[in-house]
Amino acid sequence: MTRVTGPSSARKIPALDRRSFLRTSALAGLALGGAAALAACGNDSGSENANGSTQDGSRFGKVAVQLSWLKNIEFAGEYFADSRGYFREAGFGGVDLVAGGAASTSVEAGLDTGKIWLGLSAPQTTAPAILEGLPAKIVGTTYQKNPFCIVSSAAKPINSPADMKGRKIGVQDTNQLIFSALLSANGMAPGDVRIVPAQFDPTPLANGEVDGWVSYVTNEPITLAAKGFPTAHFLFADFGLPLTAETMTVRQQTIDTERDKLKAFLTAEIKGWKDAVADPAEGARLAVEVYGKDQRLDLGEQTKEAQAQNDLVVSADTAANGLFTMTDRLISQNIEALAKAKIDIKADQLFDLSVLREVYAEHPELK
Repeated sequence: MTRVTGPSSARKIPALDRRSFLRTSALAGLALGGAAALAACGNDSGSENANGSTQDGSRFGKVAVQLSWLKNIEFAGEYFADSRGYFREAGFGGVDLVAGGAASTSVEAGLDTGKIWLGLSAPQTTAPAILEGLPAKIVGTTYQKNPFCIVSSAAKPINSPADMKGRKIGVQDTNQLIFSALLSANGMAPGDVRIVPAQFDPTPLANGEVDGWVSYVTNEPITLAAKGFPTAHFLFADFGLPLTAETMTVRQQTIDTERDKLKAFLTAEIKGWKDAVADPAEGARLAVEVYGKDQRLDLGEQTKEAQAQNDLVVSADTAANGLFTMTDRLISQNIEALAKAKIDIKADQLFDLSVLREVYAEHPELK
């Protein structure tokens, strides 16, 4: 269930994760298909002609955008922006949506090598990379609340971190860091629970081999319930780790020298995600039948996941300020949560929401 990615050959990028928190971070090497796509599109922003257009006739040319995971419902907004022509209307000749996953490099490594122009990642993965020297910033966040949770059997529910004491919890290797941060945020030590090394298939939970499972609230609780296994869960975000997720990350150079291009991209993304929030069923169809058709996704499950993720994308703050925005309070909470994971970074080192603020100032109708 986790996002795993790998180190850059140009710079050592620390390996964390998203479903480490990149479901978010750490293997090595490019997948062959992903590498080919990145090599073909990652650096091709389209050289400009004398009239200011690119070789393909668009204003901004083509860009490669790396997703944090495989092409499922989590990226419905990107599917809408692509399929409904919002990217092209914004001036892009094409946007290559590059799947992440266990065999892909991390977003941070892709940015470091110039293979991608923008990527969807997470604060706990991007922050260590920046501290290691990567000149990058988070410019917006799709999920206002991270989806990490502990899922358990409804018959023997685990409703809080305290309920985990003395019980067996399945924890994937790439999620050990974030799980330790959850314990620390709640005054607990690793010895307070029985940590069981796990992969990403939650079958051991259904079989009773463990009592709880590190998962995504938009995934395992839904898939387990669909198989006749009623569940309970609690969110990490509700117990001391209010980190955001699916954060949009770019190199500092992009902010400094391609500001109009970045604003155009964010405008298209906002339109796409507004559509995704409004029409979960169509988002699920796009995931199942078009963009993730090789994943053998279940339409019913993807639709339920789309509905569930709306609660992560939309909040009172986004209703007031617009999708992808972060309040100063939320930024501060993220910095504090990272510190609990022993990642010490300043807000202005990690976040730059100025470009997004300009988008909404120029296009208030997008709110």
